[in-house]
Amino acid sequence: MFPALILIAISIWRIASGEWDIPLLDVIRFLVLGGNSPEVVVLRLVRLPRLLCSLLAGGTLSVSGVVLQGVLANPLAEPYTLGIASGAAFGAAFGILFGGVMVMPCAFIGALCALILTGIISRHGGGGKLILAGVISNAILSAGATFLKAVAGEKLGAVVLWLMGSFAGASWPDVLRVIAGAVIAFVPAYVAGNNLDAMSLGRDRASVLGVNEPLTRWTLLVCASISAALCVSSFGVVGFVGLVVPHISRGLKGAGHRRVMLHSFMIGACMMCVADGVAQRLGEIPAGVITALAGGPFFCWVLARK
Repeated sequence: MFPALILIAISIWRIASGEWDIPLLDVIRFLVLGGNSPEVVVLRLVRLPRLLCSLLAGGTLSVSGVVLQGVLANPLAEPYTLGIASGAAFGAAFGILFGGVMVMPCAFIGALCALILTGIISRHGGGGKLILAGVISNAILSAGATFLKAVAGEKLGAVVLWLMGSFAGASWPDVLRVIAGAVIAFVPAYVAGNNLDAMSLGRDRASVLGVNEPLTRWTLLVCASISAALCVSSFGVVGFVGLVVPHISRGLKGAGHRRVMLHSFMIGACMMCVADGVAQRLGEIPAGVITALAGGPFFCWVLARK
């Protein structure tokens, strides 16, 4: 209940604030009654899509982090550290350079390729090398992104800004895409919540409890990859939300994956919305910069503990 109230309060703040502030009563009147005034246009075409995109993207990436940490039994797993987000970013940047019409498919293919690459490196390097494999995948994909920037020409500015992650250009089509990502991430994971609880006990115990561990693992990994690709292809790389939020949720609600997913979605939505608001107040800097500054120290703390 408390995260929901915070989410409502943050949403009210974000919808009423921007380049110029609009009183809350005027916001309600404009949204209900409509009209053609500049305030109505800004609210409906700029602020409301941006608000929904930041909320849904934060919730989706947080749930993806819960899924990856549960499936892989690793507290450091998330789309960013496993290279999934970087893979989607590389694919989307490739799509931007070659016409801009293949961004979504390229992001999806890039995310899956990054997941496969991380899995291959981890398997040949030993089961305990998953995060190191993600670092290697990130290095490879970052080199690829650097090459794309070097040959981008007049599209360099668009590629660089997009790779840093921002909600400044959010639109209603982006809202639809991130809704699809939220559904793909949340629904299968929530349905498989009991299986995730069993898998957290170990593969052997999960099998004894009747869980088809390989099918569950790869289904959820693919769903997490698709949802991350949908978010990253729309807004760029916004890292560490999927790492930080699941740990906060577990500290508040225990280890049950269904409860953790619900609260992670709300907390992640709040964090992303606040990060976007801070980024806008600081001169429309990329939101990915804010999440990286906040999440980097937390990542070091988790790594030191685990």
